[in-house]
This record gives sequence, C-alpha cells and structure tokens, in this order.
Amino acid sequence: MKNLLKLFLLLFPLLLLTSCFDILDKVNVKADGTGEYTIILNASKSKTRLASISKMETINGKKVPKKGEIENKINEAARIFKATPGISNVKTSMDFDNYIIKLSCNFKKIENINAGLEQLKAKNILGKMVPTQIYSQNLQKKTLIRNKVNTFKADYDKMGKADKEIFNNARYTSVMQFENTVKSQTNSAYLLAPNKKAVKLEADILDLIFQKKQLQNTILFQ
Repeated sequence: MKNLLKLFLLLFPLLLLTSCFDILDKVNVKADGTGEYTIILNASKSKTRLASISKMETINGKKVPKKGEIENKINEAARIFKATPGISNVKTSMDFDNYIIKLSCNFKKIENINAGLEQLKAKNILGKMVPTQIYSQNLQKKTLIRNKVNTFKADYDKMGKADKEIFNNARYTSVMQFENTVKSQTNSAYLLAPNKKAVKLEADILDLIFQKKQLQNTILFQ
C-alpha cells in the first residue's frame, strides 16, 4: 500500500500486514543541541498472525515482503543515514521472532534528522508526500519545535476498506527528552514529565490522520 509510506516516517513493509502495531518516535536532546534519534516499529502483538502471513505470497492482492526484502530495505535506509552530514553511530536491529524493528542514530543538531529523511525521499525509500522537516531548534532562543505536518486524510479517504483497517488499532508515541528544563510548551496534549525534562504524546494513528490530536509543539527551555 503505497499510501502508507506517504503517511508516516516508516519504510517497514510489515506495517502492510497488520493493524496492531506501535510506533515509537524518540529524540534525546542535550543542552548543546546534539542528541540521539530512535524510531521503533513494534508489531509483537500480531506476531502469530504475521508469522502465518509471512508464509503467503500475497494478501489482499498485495505481495507479502520476505525477510530478506525487509532487511535490505532497512539496511539501505541505514546506509543513507550514515552518509548524511551530522549523523553518526547509525544502528539497526531486526527481531523477526517478535517483529520489532529499530533504527537509531546520533546527530550534531536535530535538523540533521530532517536532512536524513530528505535523502531517504530522494532515494525513493520514502514516499514523495512524507514530511521531512520534522524538527527545528534555536539554541539562542532556547526553543525546540516539532513542526506541523499535513493531514493525510485525503489519502486515507481514497483507500479501500482492507487498507483502512490497517490503522484501526495502530498507536503512535512521541517522546522528547532533554538535558535542559522545560519552561513551557504550546501543545498540552504532550504530557510533561515531573522533572520537566521530557514530554510525551500518545495517540491512535487515526486520531492523527483526522487531526483529533496534533503533533506540532513549541518547547521553551528555562
């Protein structure tokens, strides 16, 4: 389902096979603007079904990706990230017993992640409509911004019933951790940690598609 790649920052074909998956999008930002980025796809709740589907050639008229194809796609994404200036220590892990896939890296500044995603788009790893300008930071103004992204409701509305069902129980979690203390934020949907050094947003992916919850947030540090 090509539209799935247009909706989220994931290239993992396993999302095509189940509606019960979790996405964790995590950044850890130090006071000097350097940090670590991690994205995890966890489809372990559907591992029994996925194990059965993986033996099939097609499902709902779509080709079922094999283990080798998934590995190649993730490794290609890792190679592209490694070649992006400002990004280092790129790591991937693939647990095909529990269907958990992880990609992580370090960055010199958070905008390096945007550049890495742009490269993935340029190499056709990500769909053309995938948002890439996700984060921005101004150390002088003590702000970090999770930028607004387009709603992809129009793409969702064009999907068939079987494709729409993929999103029914899917969940997304964004975690942003900081070395500095948060003074304020513009999106109250993000829960502020008691120590005021992390914010967290949890949402059904359908709520993001229909904009019942927003991702954008401007965080001001003390």
